[in-house]
This record gives sequence, C-alpha cells and structure tokens, in this order.
Amino acid sequence: MLIYAHRGASSDFTEGSKAAYQGAIAQGADGFECDVRLTKDQQIICYHDRNTARLSKINLEIAKTTYSELKEKVDPYRLDQLLDLAIENKKDLVIEFKHPVPTGGLVEKLTHKLLAEKSKEITKSKITVSLISFSYLATLRNLRSGYQSAYLVQSKILSKINPAPIIGPSIKLVRENPEFVASAIKKGKKVFVWTVNNEADLQLCAKLGVSAVMSDNPALARKLLGYS
Repeated sequence: MLIYAHRGASSDFTEGSKAAYQGAIAQGADGFECDVRLTKDQQIICYHDRNTARLSKINLEIAKTTYSELKEKVDPYRLDQLLDLAIENKKDLVIEFKHPVPTGGLVEKLTHKLLAEKSKEITKSKITVSLISFSYLATLRNLRSGYQSAYLVQSKILSKINPAPIIGPSIKLVRENPEFVASAIKKGKKVFVWTVNNEADLQLCAKLGVSAVMSDNPALARKLLGYS
C-alpha cells in the first residue's frame, strides 16, 4: 500500500508549502498529494482553500489575486515547482481539482497542458501522476488527459456513478462500509483513501487491499505499518 503525503507532511509543516513537500521526502512518502487553484493571472498554485484566511493573518481570495500579490503575502507553492520536485525525487503526484471555481474547467486544461509539456521528464522518472476531484465533470475532463483519474466520494450512492479507474472514498466511508473496497476492487478499480492518520485506519486499509492512502504524517504511517 502506497503512502501519499496529504498536502505534504502537513502534520509537521504548513500544508501545501515547499517545506511540507520537502518534509514528505524526508519522511519516506511514496508520493505527494496537492490541491490546485488558479490565481487571477492563471497561475496554478497548491492551495486547498479558496482564500488565505485559515493559513495566514490576511484574507485574500485566490481567484481574485495575482500570483505576485500572493507570493508577497503568503508565498504559495506553484504546481510546476511541485511537479519538478516530484520528478527529481521520483515521487508520485496526486493532483486534486477544487470545484466549483469561477474559471470552471480552465484549471484542468492548464494542468493538462503543464503535464504535456513535462511528459518526457515524467516518463523518464517513472512516476505516476493521478488527477482527482469530487466533481463528476472534472473527472470526465481528467479522463481525457491520458493520466489516471480518480473520482472522490463520501457516500456509497455517488460511488455508483464513478466513471474513473480509481475510486477515492473517505476513511469514514471505508470504516462504515468495509465491503465497499472489496466491491470496487472486484470491479477492477484501484482505491485511494483519504485522510488516514491512525493505526487502526491504516491497518484496515492495508487489510482491505487499498492501493494508496493520503496521510498527514507519512513517517508515522510508515512506522505504524511496519514499513520502517
């Protein structure tokens, strides 16, 4: 079972930051997970929230602020920088697209373009890039990218319309419905579970045959699973 650093090693560093992803490398993560959003000038940055209020002392809406303004105030990590870090260190990359957003599917379009520009380096490094979203339409757009795609779900009902080769249930859904994983695997689906941080949940996912988990603390996850 692969362990992907959820927004980097976010239990020890500011989530989505360069330090968090460098920390994930040090902690032995198999890959990185990030959320992406577009700035006002269409730069792709690694940021979960639609504004900066939770992680800083100022409140700037990502979609209405230029990258240079954001860099001056909160210094967000760009997706191209994270992709280079993943390639250099041979770490898989899981990219989550947040919706709804003012620019609709543009964030997927620009991300697909970036991946196309870096395709040779990605292939040479042998890393796996996965594109994920709670949005059904975004999932359909990602399926056309050539990279593996996952549909994120929090309910069994939504899982029934999953068009992607990967299903991404919450750990709560897996706890309450462990048979869900076996059913998905039987249908030929990979299962990526989020966000998994304690021993019982990690052991459950490993026992069920989950392909990958997103964890805030890759080092602890590895230790609890006996990987290190």
